[in-house]
Amino acid sequence: MVKIREASPRFKARMAGIFYLLNGGTGFAFFVRSRLLVSGDAAATATNILAHESLFRLAFAADLLGVASYVVVTALLFELFKPVNRCISLVAAFLSLVGCAIQSSACVFDLASLDVLSGVRYSSALNPDQLQAIVLMSLRLHGQSFNIAIVFFGFYCLLIGYLIFRSIFLPRVIGAMMALGGLAYVANNIAMFLSLKPPRYLTHIVPALGGLGELSLMLWLISIGVNPQRWQEKAGTSSAAILP
Repeated sequence: MVKIREASPRFKARMAGIFYLLNGGTGFAFFVRSRLLVSGDAAATATNILAHESLFRLAFAADLLGVASYVVVTALLFELFKPVNRCISLVAAFLSLVGCAIQSSACVFDLASLDVLSGVRYSSALNPDQLQAIVLMSLRLHGQSFNIAIVFFGFYCLLIGYLIFRSIFLPRVIGAMMALGGLAYVANNIAMFLSLKPPRYLTHIVPALGGLGELSLMLWLISIGVNPQRWQEKAGTSSAAILP
């Protein structure tokens, strides 16, 4: 198995793009949960989950796959961008890993929902309405935890955008889109936590901005990777800068 540090920068970039693609499992899981959850109706939500339990479990597995894939993306991008600015690349990786930890912890709420609905151990202590309310609350807590994670991912995208912009081996326009998408993620979720209601059209623009930047980076990494000569040039300059 090729070690990360010994692999060529183009190989690292393409592997990062492939694992970025696998992170799409998180989007699939979000879509499934949004279809099964009926806002304000605990009974309908519980009925939907029981009627599509296999799909709900598949969404749980896809969510975990997405988080695990993003951990790999984080490690590979850290290696790629160390020559640009090691400190900022390290901070970005730390923010991403915190977001991944929060997101993976949020998946526990899905397991809690299934446990409450399928287990008979709670039926003697709680009536059906109470059990259904717990399920709805668990799914809402999952959503709120994900929104918290998005703030960390937003700062990560912002810093990665800066690193791309400062690099000479990736297009600056992708860096600008990543940074703009990261700012949109952070601003949108902080406004949500503060109970601020932005114009309706912004609720569609924010995901589009973030998705455009990340999609552009993913496709570029998969199809083209990075320019090895320019990466080596940047790495050589970075190494020379720290020598006495």
